[in-house]
Amino acid sequence: MAGCFDLPEPDAFTRTYWDAAAGGRLLIRRCGACGRAHHYPREFCPHCWSEDVTWETASGRATLYTWSVVHRNDLPPFADRVPYVAAVVELAEGPRMMTEIVGTAVHPSGRAPELSGGAELEVAFREGIPVFRPVPTV
Repeated sequence: MAGCFDLPEPDAFTRTYWDAAAGGRLLIRRCGACGRAHHYPREFCPHCWSEDVTWETASGRATLYTWSVVHRNDLPPFADRVPYVAAVVELAEGPRMMTEIVGTAVHPSGRAPELSGGAELEVAFREGIPVFRPVPTV
């Protein structure tokens, strides 16, 4: 996989997550003890430390929490993608997740005028990696 520096290397625990993503499903973990969801996947609940956590398919809906337009990144493959929008989204299930926003234009001024805090987003997948895009307005 030469040149695929941004692709994950699944291990025994995360393989379930990455296999689901390759199939177009976003997974989160939910705690059986406190009921809270979390992301990134861990073998224990980061809220109450219980090990009673299970995989759950997320809805794929999110809202934009914060973002930044990246104009320069010399690391492959990001140099070919600039400018791009790096973001933190809040999943409908509660957890926040770092991601990239796709399907939105970056203005020459450096702004992404289609984006605003709280914007509705939906998950998409690029090479098995979850990214988000604005929900089309009707």
